[in-house]
Amino acid sequence: MSVEPLVVRFDVGASPARAFELWTERTATWWPRAHTVSGDPAAIVFEPHAQGRIVERGPDGREHVWGTVLEWEPPRRLRYLWHLFFDPSQATEVDVTFTAAQAGTTVMLRQTGWGRLGDAGPPRRERTGQVWSTIAAAFTAAAG
Repeated sequence: MSVEPLVVRFDVGASPARAFELWTERTATWWPRAHTVSGDPAAIVFEPHAQGRIVERGPDGREHVWGTVLEWEPPRRLRYLWHLFFDPSQATEVDVTFTAAQAGTTVMLRQTGWGRLGDAGPPRRERTGQVWSTIAAAFTAAAG
């Protein structure tokens, strides 16, 4: 089954280096708590290398793996497998780029792999697009 990639593009008032750092090192400061496993993460960590984990650490110290880093190219690009709330076998691929723009940085997120999910792919893509809009707004506010 072929399903179009989900593309979310937005501008933030920060340099690419600062935007990349905010996305990968200070995620818990802006990520919507309602879109976490614990509801109150102590940390959200991107291990800064290929094959690094993306992990939510709950206030009780438990870890919840959200995905796996595929490419780590600060401050320009980050690509990862993403399965927050799903089994890793249902992971999609997220590719985020941070490009200098006149007023700061253009962030472009491209998520693919919906077709591997069969009939569940299109509705999951639609729901995920709505969630990324909320996440993009929170990130934009945090970036200033």
